[in-house]
Amino acid sequence: MRSRILGRTGFQVSEIGFGAWEIGGEQWKGTDDNQSVNALNLAIDLGLNFIDTALAYGNGHSEQIIGELLKTRSEKVFVATKIPPKNRIWPAKRGSKLRDVFPREYVVDCTQRSLRNLGIDTIDLQQFHVWNDEWADDDEWQEAVQSIRDQELVKWIGISMNPHEPWNGIAAAMTGKIDVFQVLFNIFDQSPTDELFPFCEKHNLGIIARVPFDEGSLAGKIAPDTEFEKDDWRNEYFKGDRKDQVYERVEKLKILLGREAKTLPELALRYILGFSAVSTVIPGLRTVTHVKENLSVSDGRGLSDTLLAELKTHRWNRNFYE
Repeated sequence: MRSRILGRTGFQVSEIGFGAWEIGGEQWKGTDDNQSVNALNLAIDLGLNFIDTALAYGNGHSEQIIGELLKTRSEKVFVATKIPPKNRIWPAKRGSKLRDVFPREYVVDCTQRSLRNLGIDTIDLQQFHVWNDEWADDDEWQEAVQSIRDQELVKWIGISMNPHEPWNGIAAAMTGKIDVFQVLFNIFDQSPTDELFPFCEKHNLGIIARVPFDEGSLAGKIAPDTEFEKDDWRNEYFKGDRKDQVYERVEKLKILLGREAKTLPELALRYILGFSAVSTVIPGLRTVTHVKENLSVSDGRGLSDTLLAELKTHRWNRNFYE
């Protein structure tokens, strides 16, 4: 497993991390805790040392699984988690008030809850789970960040940016209080390359790339007749004719498979790792099979300039989260 520096944190993190939303089990159906633990253990055995979770994932269940795992491992594993919006609205809405989303006492309380779930003394990276740069100059969030840092509850602070809004956080970073951005980035959504990546490289900020497979479409898992269980959140994401749309685009991508990438997931990950601004990418790894397949891509073999240029033409400006 190869590693990269997570910006100014100085953390040497595995370039493929463990996205732990799915193992929370609430929004994703078919999750099994024993299976999740096996996947986590294998990932660490193979050299993965970065796990991204959130208090909202299964109402703390994802954090608790990770906490139990950490008790059994001697390796240093970097853990990132997130503070959910108090009003439970994802993504943050324009005109919303910071006091309704991240009041100071709430930020401290959520951080303490995550620490208890994880069974650790200090969180390596605490992130705001949504963001609106209209709040950038508000003293309340800045004082909250200073408080949890002064109490040594956290080491570093990040923002998990709203989907398809990679610019919406740069103003907050200009305060000097943000160290890492987590951003949606994949073959379809290439917008972070426009402004965010150059900004982060200039200011030495870490970047965590999430949703590398576009919720399954870039892994070749979505067809026009794909069905999800009743309570699976992907029923909303792939509503209407969206499955037809992604299937048509993915079929065109399959033409590019061959010597440089044999599968769609491999192509998707190699594309992301082709950007030096990215510190780590966090696919969902809830099964041993997913772990083996995805971690094998961390071999230092990049895509050719020719293929990267071809992939650039597959950029798709749309927002399925609305």
